[in-house]
Amino acid sequence: QVQLVESGGGLVQAGGSLRLSCAASGRTFSSYAMGWFRQAPGKEREFVAAISRSGSRTYYAESAKGRFTISRDNAKNTVYLQMNSLKPEDTAVYYCAARPSVSRLSVSNGLGEYDYWGQGTQVTVSS
Repeated sequence: QVQLVESGGGLVQAGGSLRLSCAASGRTFSSYAMGWFRQAPGKEREFVAAISRSGSRTYYAESAKGRFTISRDNAKNTVYLQMNSLKPEDTAVYYCAARPSVSRLSVSNGLGEYDYWGQGTQVTVSS
C-alpha cells in the first residue's frame, strides 16, 4: 500500500508556472506507475499526465502537451508535475495517483486503473 501527499498548489496569474509534488510513503515507490489528474468545480475528474515506473515513458492529455511535464525521482519517492504557461481553464484540484505495475514502461490515462490517490492540491489561475 502507498500513501500520497500532494503539495505545491496555489494562486498564479495566467502565463505563470507552478510545480506540483507528490510524496509517496513506503519503500516500493518504484513498483508503481504514477499519474496526475484534475477536477474542476462541477466537472468530472480528468487525466492530465502519466509516467511509467522507470520514468522513461510519459503520456499527456492533449490539454497538457507542450505545457506540462511529469517526472519522478524514485530515490526521493516523489513525482512532479511542472506546469508552465498556465491558463484559467487549468484551475482545478490536482490529484496524484498510483497503480501497481509489472511493466517498467506501462502508462495509463484510465482513472479506474489507479488504486491509490492523494488528497489533492488546489491550483487557481487568474486571468
